[in-house]
Amino acid sequence: MRIAVFGATGTVGQHIVEQALARGYEVTALTRDAGRMARTHEHLHVVEGDVLDPVAVERVVAGRDAVLVALGNGRKGVVRAEGTRVVIEAMNRAGVKRLVCQSTLGAGDSRGNLNFLWKYIMFGLLLRPAYADHQQQENHVRASDLDWTIVRPSAFTDGPRTGAYRRGFSGDEPGLTLKISRADIAEFLLDQVADRSYIHKAPGISN
Repeated sequence: MRIAVFGATGTVGQHIVEQALARGYEVTALTRDAGRMARTHEHLHVVEGDVLDPVAVERVVAGRDAVLVALGNGRKGVVRAEGTRVVIEAMNRAGVKRLVCQSTLGAGDSRGNLNFLWKYIMFGLLLRPAYADHQQQENHVRASDLDWTIVRPSAFTDGPRTGAYRRGFSGDEPGLTLKISRADIAEFLLDQVADRSYIHKAPGISN
């Protein structure tokens, strides 16, 4: 399996790369600074460039079986949505169809999964630009003709990969902790590469 990863040096992206290589995948990653890649591997190909550069992005997606987007921009906006739009256009030009995109729990029809803190304080005030960026990111994905899956994880933790998280739940799912480890997020994102159960769906994942 040949995959492209955007956001490969991020806190989730690093887990994606590590787990993908462990699965025997061939990984091509775009990063603005190749020196930030935590490791080297014979099946890891690093391309230095910007996700907002259509030429660099197309170099990364061409010939891939699937593309994973795990872009982050902290509290800021723009990069997630605009970078994802550039990736989608590059995939169309390269004829690559499978897209797995990391968004956030609370986006779209999953807003009901959030508690007061996340709904009104975090996404309502402190992380408002980031939340809007994710909403626009999802709009770009949904408007595409790709075989997409949007993955909506809850708040990240540094815990181990457990596989014991809830997934694909409704917008009124009770009893969520609203936390999940980065390693578990990476696992679920990678599982979608070959699993078509969530094509054109946006499953939430959380403990």
